[in-house]
Amino acid sequence: METIQLPDGRILAYAEYGDPGGKPVFLFHGVPGSRIFRPPLDGLTARKKARLITVDRPGYGGSTFQPGRRITDWPEDILRLADYLHLDRFAVCGHSGGGPYVLACARFIPERLTAAGVISSLGPVDAPGALDGIIAQNRLAFTVGGKLPWPLFRLAMGFVFRRGKNHPEALVHPDYEDPSNPDNAMLAMPGGWQVCLDSTREAFRQGIIGHAWEGYLDVRPWGFSLEEISTTVDLWHGLCDVNAPVGMGRAIARAVPHCRARFLEGEGHLLLFKYWGEILDTLS
Repeated sequence: METIQLPDGRILAYAEYGDPGGKPVFLFHGVPGSRIFRPPLDGLTARKKARLITVDRPGYGGSTFQPGRRITDWPEDILRLADYLHLDRFAVCGHSGGGPYVLACARFIPERLTAAGVISSLGPVDAPGALDGIIAQNRLAFTVGGKLPWPLFRLAMGFVFRRGKNHPEALVHPDYEDPSNPDNAMLAMPGGWQVCLDSTREAFRQGIIGHAWEGYLDVRPWGFSLEEISTTVDLWHGLCDVNAPVGMGRAIARAVPHCRARFLEGEGHLLLFKYWGEILDTLS
């Protein structure tokens, strides 16, 4: 784990993988998650000449919790890290709950981006059809959570995810024994299960607070309009995704003016493991 100190005194933790001299690509983890999360294909990342930089968002892993933060605050943190690493321009991509943060970067710092990609991304929860096919736990969080004030939301998240904090394997993939779920093949890849487990375990290093605040932000207005994004956004979304259902991906594709969308038959939430080479080719 590497860290930098931001102007407000917070610590931002990050890690690097792949080719140190390659084209810089930031990868934003999901919810819950941490800088450890990435496809377990470091050799492929290096062969594609990508310098992969993963970052803990505030309250996750080694990054200081930021009370009252907004999704729209994230681009400034990334600019600070990019400047520290002497990166003039760079690509950003995000998986699942990391997707909204990519879209925020595309909206607010397009001049620094070489590419932007969202993979199995969360989308606006109020878009028509956005929750069709979603698992029950996530449906409850998205429909009820948006109506709760922060103290009650935090209490509810603590109750729901208390077991997950102590037993992160229960959060990695609840349907691991279901042979029809396409994510099982991704988790069975060498290192697939372990990288997801280690990332989830690290997510709760500071307790539930980071995860609770992320959830609170996800179910509320993001603070910007997707229609305002001027740069091209590449999108990959599986038609069999039950964590971030395809309706969310379709909502993003409709709203972002320059979106190149790929909706993939038979793929689930972890399709980035399978399509990592294509994603890197597109972004770098």
